[in-house]
Amino acid sequence: MAMDYYREYILDHYRNPRNFGTLENPDVHSEDSNPLCGDQLAMDLIVENGHVAEVRFKGRGCAISQASASMLSEMIEGKPIEEVVQLGKENVLEELGIPISPARTKCAFLSLRVLHRGLAIAGYEHPNLDEDEEEDV
Repeated sequence: MAMDYYREYILDHYRNPRNFGTLENPDVHSEDSNPLCGDQLAMDLIVENGHVAEVRFKGRGCAISQASASMLSEMIEGKPIEEVVQLGKENVLEELGIPISPARTKCAFLSLRVLHRGLAIAGYEHPNLDEDEEEDV
């Protein structure tokens, strides 16, 4: 029963993505793709007073990649940057609420990778991203 709820929750985020679109003059912009399956994702953030004031994402791909981007956008909006940079794979998996097969983990974590890279490029410290881990994030 719980699995059905989470499947519907993921499909709802995929069909009705939250925070979909782009922002003009974002403080943080990043994009990436998953060459294995063709998922593409871009993310924009406006940061005010150390908090994520606005977030938008745009992309195309499978239900898991797009739903996790929608869920992640809801998770970070209004949150302090210090909290956002601490988010990891376990947070995404917890939000998805269902087991993700190894073949789908890159889909599930694409939005997290895009977010972390964007924050790093914009100069925000990121304790969870190092060169060895970057591909898996």
